[in-house]
Amino acid sequence: QVQLAESGGGTVQAGGSLRLSCGISGRTYSSHAMGWFRQAPGKEREFVAGVRWSNGAARYADFVEGRFTISRDRSANTVDLQMNSLKPEDTGTYFCARRVGAPTTGASEYDYWGQGTQVTVSS
Repeated sequence: QVQLAESGGGTVQAGGSLRLSCGISGRTYSSHAMGWFRQAPGKEREFVAGVRWSNGAARYADFVEGRFTISRDRSANTVDLQMNSLKPEDTGTYFCARRVGAPTTGASEYDYWGQGTQVTVSS
């Protein structure tokens, strides 16, 4: 059984930074990918970034625009999301998730999810 636990959320002013971390319990294989998603109130969950566990290859949503960096630590079994130049529209609950295969943008394609961590960016 895989369990994911996010941490690092909080409240920050626009232009600030936060680093989210996702701890993974259970074994992670080279065939897996990890993703970060977010969900604002009244909106659908959307893809933010994903990374291949095997080689660290990453993909990002267009709205990231170079502000976020996803990384994985295979020894610590964690995946982090460094978020810089935060905007009020980045506010939401951020989730990490796991799937088998390459990182994709569809939430339904991920089989394990964490409980989420709240990120609030004030203007």
